Amino acid sequence: MSSEGPDGNAALRARDRRALWHPFTQMRSWMDEDYPVIVAAEGCELIDADGRRYLDGISSLWCALHGHRVPAIDAAVRDQLDKVAHSTLLGLGNEPSIRLAERLTALAPGDLTRVFYSDSGSTAVEIALKMAFQFFRQAPGSRPRHRFLSMEDSYHGDTIGSVSVGGIELFHELFQPLLFASTTLPVPHGVGEAERAADVERCLARLDAVLAEQGDECCALVIEPGVQGAAGIRPYPAGFTAAVVQRCRAAGLLVVADEVATGFGRSGALFACEREGIEPDLLCLAKALSGGYLPLAATLAGEHLYEGFLGEHEEFRTFFHGHTFTGNPLACAAALASLDLCTAPDFLPRARALGDAIEQGLAPLTDHPHVLEVRRYGTMAGIELVDDRGPPVRPYPTARRSGHAVTLAAREQGVILRPLGDTVVLMPPHVIDAPMLGRLVDVTRRAVDLATA
Repeated sequence: MSSEGPDGNAALRARDRRALWHPFTQMRSWMDEDYPVIVAAEGCELIDADGRRYLDGISSLWCALHGHRVPAIDAAVRDQLDKVAHSTLLGLGNEPSIRLAERLTALAPGDLTRVFYSDSGSTAVEIALKMAFQFFRQAPGSRPRHRFLSMEDSYHGDTIGSVSVGGIELFHELFQPLLFASTTLPVPHGVGEAERAADVERCLARLDAVLAEQGDECCALVIEPGVQGAAGIRPYPAGFTAAVVQRCRAAGLLVVADEVATGFGRSGALFACEREGIEPDLLCLAKALSGGYLPLAATLAGEHLYEGFLGEHEEFRTFFHGHTFTGNPLACAAALASLDLCTAPDFLPRARALGDAIEQGLAPLTDHPHVLEVRRYGTMAGIELVDDRGPPVRPYPTARRSGHAVTLAAREQGVILRPLGDTVVLMPPHVIDAPMLGRLVDVTRRAVDLATA
C-alpha cells in the first residue's frame, strides 16, 4: 500500500493534522513529524497505513497487557455485542459489571469489598479522593479533614483533583489556582546503599514532622506502591512504601493506592500492594484492567469506608458522582476475559521471568556514557539519559529532546518506545517471546547510541 494513496500514511497524516489535537503533544512540532498512522495490530505488533509493522514496546501506553487481537478477549467482546453494548448503572444493574466486581474484590489485596467504576486512571483517582474527603466530612464525631499527602514526582492523572495530588511540577504549576490543599512528601533519590539508607531516614523523618503538624487535617495518603511510573520508572527502596503507609495509617489517614500502571502483574505480583506488603483502603485500577481493549477503571473500597456513606435519603450521605459509561458491559466483558488470562497458573511466573530478561537485555547500557541509570520494577523499565554522568551529573538541554530522539531512532528500526522527558520507557506485552524481546532490547540499545552520538 502506497503512502501517497488516499489511505496511506501521508494522506492520513494530513487529515490528522487538520482535525486532531493530540495528548501531551506540542502540536507545532507534531506538524513536521512523519509519524505512522496505525490501522491494524497483531500479537505484539502494530501495523501502519503503509503496511509496516512495529514492535509495541510500551503495550500501547502500558495497557495492552496480553498484546493485540487476543482471541479470548475478542470472543468475549463479540459475545457481549450479541447481548447489549451499554446499559447505565444509574438505576439499573448489568451482569458483566456484577461479575467483574466479584472477581476484583476476590483478587484484590486486603479487605476491599466494593467497586466503583469509571473510565480512566485519572477518574479512578478522582473518585478515591472524593470518597476519602466525604468519608471524613460525614463521619460522626470526626473532625473534617481536607488535606491530602502525596509524594514528590508522583503522577496520578490529569483531572483537577488528580493533578492536586501530583508531584510533577510541569503538570502542576500552571493550574495551581485551581488546586486543593495537598502536602508533597520527599522521596529517596540517593545512589548507593549507604546514601540511599540515609535518604530513606531523611524522608521518613520529614513525614513524621508533617504528620505531627498536619496529621489531624489530612484525610488520605495517595501513593503509587513500589514505583513511580510517570516520573521515569523510579522504584522506591525496599520497605519504603510500607513504612510510609504504616505511619500514615497510625495517624488516622486513609490509604489510596494508585495501581493504574502497576496492576495486573506489571510488578511481578498481581498487584504491587502485595509485593510491598500493604493493604489500602482505596485501590485505583485502569490501563490493563480491560486488557487494553476499552476505557475502563475501577476504584475499590473497603467495607468500613462504604458503610460511612449509608443513611436515609434525606441525610444526603450519597456519593454524588458518576460517569455515563460507568460499568459499561462491553468493557467489563473484556476485563473478565483479561482476568482469566491474568489468573492462569503460568501468568505471574512468566511476568517475573520477563522482567528479569528485560533487565539482563538492558544491562550493557548501565556503562553507557550518556545513561545515568537503567531502572526496573517488574516488567517496567526506564533508561535515564544525561549529557554527562559526572560528577556532577549534567542533564541534556530540554530543547534537545534526547528521549524523543531515542524513540524516533527506534521507530526507524520498527520499534515503538515512549519517552518521559529524557527517560525512555519499555513496558512490552507480557506475551512477548524471546526473539521479539531480544529485538526490542537490541533496537533500544542502538537507538540510545544513535540519539546520543
